[in-house]
Amino acid sequence: MCERYPYAGHDTAAPDAESAHRPAAQPVFGTAPAQGSRRTRLWEMPGHTHCPVIGVCLPMPALRRLLGKIVAGGMLHDDYEFHVAAVAECGRRGAIAERLQRELDRRYAPTLRRYAQAKSGAALAALWSQALQGPDVAGALWATLTHARCEEDLRELVCREIHMFQHQVGACNRADLQRHEQLQDEHAVLSRELSTLKARRTHALAQRAAQLENLNAELMRARAQLIERDSALAIVREELAQLKATLPELATRLDLARRVELQRHRIHELERNRCAWQQSAGQDQQRAQALAQEVAALRAATARQQNAAQAAQRPCAPADLRDKAVLCVGGRTASVPSYRQLIEETGGKFSHHDGGEQNSPAQLEASLAAADLVICQTGCISHSAYWRVKDHCKRTGKRCVFVEQPSASSLVRCLRELDDLKTP
Repeated sequence: MCERYPYAGHDTAAPDAESAHRPAAQPVFGTAPAQGSRRTRLWEMPGHTHCPVIGVCLPMPALRRLLGKIVAGGMLHDDYEFHVAAVAECGRRGAIAERLQRELDRRYAPTLRRYAQAKSGAALAALWSQALQGPDVAGALWATLTHARCEEDLRELVCREIHMFQHQVGACNRADLQRHEQLQDEHAVLSRELSTLKARRTHALAQRAAQLENLNAELMRARAQLIERDSALAIVREELAQLKATLPELATRLDLARRVELQRHRIHELERNRCAWQQSAGQDQQRAQALAQEVAALRAATARQQNAAQAAQRPCAPADLRDKAVLCVGGRTASVPSYRQLIEETGGKFSHHDGGEQNSPAQLEASLAAADLVICQTGCISHSAYWRVKDHCKRTGKRCVFVEQPSASSLVRCLRELDDLKTP
């Protein structure tokens, strides 16, 4: 409370001993005669009520704003001087008092309308008691002290209770300040922890961004490889389609080659069976003759198929066999005519030796001596004849073509390879 305004309007003199021990009379509200409904103005209130009204009902920012517009606000240094100046101005009607009155009425207008419904001092006292338990103590203080039914006893009670309320609020504020300091310390600790977590999060995000960038780069490389592979596959498919278009008889050739291969395996199997049957005692002659006839028929069919395949493939022999003696050693009987035709078409002189099965080895030596080029069927020749051919060609330096498959295409391929080796 301000020192210039004694609390509750009491005399500052010390009470006598009798009055000190006299029990305080309980206030009785509502016994005063009826009055009008005009509210008490701020300058009409007792002086000891100005200090609690200004201190409780007006926050310091609002008080600074009101006083700074009228008096020389720059001359007041702290909140206490503003408070004292406002309390001093409330003792008389003036511009500051009227401005404070209007500000308080505007700020607590809802509370004033609610308290205006109280028609007696008892009802007003009940509203005040109820307001002490709620949050709007400032509005209740202004509405009660300015109410038309606020009697002296009720005003005294309100000033006492608001005085104790201010003490309690001060104690609570001190506790709140201590708690505020603790919370500030906790806030500083939590802020440091938050900064650490933010730094970790930033580092983790940077790592995650780097990993994502690497994964995106790998994805782009994988996509590029996939596009390259698809392009190469498309090119290969296009080339394959072009090859198929240039060789319309390719399917026929492949089918003939497959059938020839099957016939060849069948002939080998039948020949092995014939040899086994000939070596076994008590062989049935009729079965052997039938088997021989089947073998001959198969050979004829194979020869026809080979001739058809060779006609489809249309091979061309090298051009350097003209006026040369060509000796074919070994081979099947069905393949000899195609060899002869191929060699003679190029102007060469063809001769054949079966490799030792029917013709004598001495005849083989004479044939090798007269030949310019030797064709050796490695798959259809005896071992002795093979070594004779190889030894003679090595001693004399004659060229020898070794053919593994008994077909005209195989012979042409080998002769072309030989011709390529000769070409510089």
